[in-house]
Amino acid sequence: MSFSMKTKNELSRLIPEEKCCQLAELSSLIRMSGTIQLIGFKKVNVKITTENAAIARKIFILLKKCFGIHTELMVRKNKLLKKNNHYVIIINSDLGANDILEQVGILMMNDGQFFIDYAVPKKLIKKRCCKRSYLRGAFLGAGSVSDPEKTYHLEFVTGSEEHSEDLKDLVNDFDLGAKIVLRKNNYVVYLKEGDQIVDLLNIMGAHSALLNLENIRIVKQVRNNVNRIVNCETANLNKIVNASIRQIQNIEFIQENYGFKILPDGLREIAELRLDYKEASLKELGQMLTPNVGKSGVNHRLRKIEQIAEKLKKK
Repeated sequence: MSFSMKTKNELSRLIPEEKCCQLAELSSLIRMSGTIQLIGFKKVNVKITTENAAIARKIFILLKKCFGIHTELMVRKNKLLKKNNHYVIIINSDLGANDILEQVGILMMNDGQFFIDYAVPKKLIKKRCCKRSYLRGAFLGAGSVSDPEKTYHLEFVTGSEEHSEDLKDLVNDFDLGAKIVLRKNNYVVYLKEGDQIVDLLNIMGAHSALLNLENIRIVKQVRNNVNRIVNCETANLNKIVNASIRQIQNIEFIQENYGFKILPDGLREIAELRLDYKEASLKELGQMLTPNVGKSGVNHRLRKIEQIAEKLKKK
């Protein structure tokens, strides 16, 4: 089961106690995953479709708590994938579909005419708890969150530009940085920062998903720190090895072509040690000298030898 599915299953078990929060969540669920069917003069049916049985059960419960109705629930096989079921909840006009759509802020009456309001209904999100419920319903209806092992990405997909703008503002009302992108004629409200996704999961009430994501983030951070340290140490080791090879090559060039007699005593002594102990560090070479010389002193002498070798090569 995907991380997104686990998150939705957790949120599906969360039923708000206050009716205002129930209406707000039901409003976003219907808006994000429902369709309106005209069946006659000023009469409509509402069809809500989901692939998640837990979400279908939650919609059924919310409709019963808010409006006291028992809706029709159908299960259909997905002919394309041949494995996922589609759960379809139908609210027909006899059950008061028109009234329900008006109360959840989707269907509006103006001069005797019905029209669909694509904005987030302000009357349903006056309280902070209702805003949290609306975001939870929007996520259950048309949201997803990526596996945090791979990347950090949470999104809501909506077909209305107006609704996407309102949804983005609602997310950002909690001091988050949601943005919108157009994808295949749909508007996607998304977050890509791990910290912000954690905050939004907390806002929606997905506390188990939040803890799992945080654990994964900690493991990834430790792994990245270890890799960074290993890479740094590897780079330093390569640098030391390359410098040692260059020093030995310069010393051998001087020995073969001119002999160590051209070198001052201090440089000749370190040159002989470098050839005898090719794998020794600068610190170890310095401790072999009498008197002992520090790491920087040994490095200074080897640089002098390198400069002499370069001048001789030019000649």
